[in-house]
Amino acid sequence: MITFVKKWTESSLILKIIIGLIIGAILGLFFPNFTFIGFLGKLFVSILKAISPILVFILVVHAISKAGEGIGSRFKTVLILFFLTTILASIVAIIGSILFPVTIHLSGSNTANAPGNIADLMSNMILTSVSNPIQLLSEGQYLGILFWAIVFGMSMKIVASKSTLDVIEGCSDAVSLVVHGIIQLAPIGIMGLVFTSVSESGIGIFAHYGQLILLIVGCMAFVAFILDPIVSWILTRQNPYPLVFICLRESGITGFFSRSSAANIPVNLRLCERLGLDKNFFSITIPLGSTIHMEGSAISIIIITLALCHTLGVSLSLPIAIGLCLISSLAACASAGVAGGSLLLIPMASSLFGISSDLSMQAVAVGFIIGVIYDSCETALNSAGDVFFTATAEYYNRRKNREPVNYLGEFAK
Repeated sequence: MITFVKKWTESSLILKIIIGLIIGAILGLFFPNFTFIGFLGKLFVSILKAISPILVFILVVHAISKAGEGIGSRFKTVLILFFLTTILASIVAIIGSILFPVTIHLSGSNTANAPGNIADLMSNMILTSVSNPIQLLSEGQYLGILFWAIVFGMSMKIVASKSTLDVIEGCSDAVSLVVHGIIQLAPIGIMGLVFTSVSESGIGIFAHYGQLILLIVGCMAFVAFILDPIVSWILTRQNPYPLVFICLRESGITGFFSRSSAANIPVNLRLCERLGLDKNFFSITIPLGSTIHMEGSAISIIIITLALCHTLGVSLSLPIAIGLCLISSLAACASAGVAGGSLLLIPMASSLFGISSDLSMQAVAVGFIIGVIYDSCETALNSAGDVFFTATAEYYNRRKNREPVNYLGEFAK
């Protein structure tokens, strides 16, 4: 048994995931009634979601309490990158919608509740962030977890003794080891998730909304393979594509099938470690990125909103385009914890055009129909981008300070 476990952990995780993916697709196609296989996928995602809040809290407390010089400048760089690329992704979505206008079929209604405006959304986000930290941990509210972890970490840095800091470091290593073991179960979890998708999701409805899906996924692909690499190259002067493909392969695949940025936090932390990045840095930026770096979400909000506009014959002016870009970017960054995610922010964006909530909620219903595809791509883009820009920020600051750069870490071998 020990020999089997050792061989399992030493073999290629990506190869095992691909095998699990193929097996899950075959079983979902030919044996859709084997629902226990889908349960394995749900179990894997649930375990990741359960450990992620604890992992984030402990790692951030440890990182802040032991943070050295230079963390501040890198943190500033990655924050700018997260917000800048989300806005740029919004611009890509607007241009794509203008060049390739699509319409949607409006019928029926949706009874879901949308946030009233950006001010309400932001105020709710702030109030949630300063709630009871135990409650935040149990509910997986990552902005609040980050807030309290930073407070505790800074306090530890000021008053904690060396022995106390060593205990925190030991807890951090222990939780990281647990997460490493959970990630080894990813092939089995992916098999279950793929089985569920294949066995439950028909393909007829996707053909009806094929143009909308292609536009959303096409804009996300442009951002992932063109826009983000250009931004990285400007800062690092390194060929960005090896890092792009590593992030998409190691983080994007699990993000695609789990459809949860929170569940993918442990995967991203492990990837940053393998890239040789500073643990004190990425322990903060990865959970932060999973909350505020929302390129895919901004794209989805804008394209579905503009599809509704094209359907209703509503024109897009330059001032409205700028407002749509800014509001969608800010709303996407603040959408963590909002039921329905980016979809329920569509009525907010539609209000810029004077579109009633009844009509905009029908667009939300369309989003739910095609969500199994675009939401997976959205999570893959957001999650892989968290690692990509964390690495870019560190490489840039090391290059600026003329420090040695361990570009790609163990992947450079």
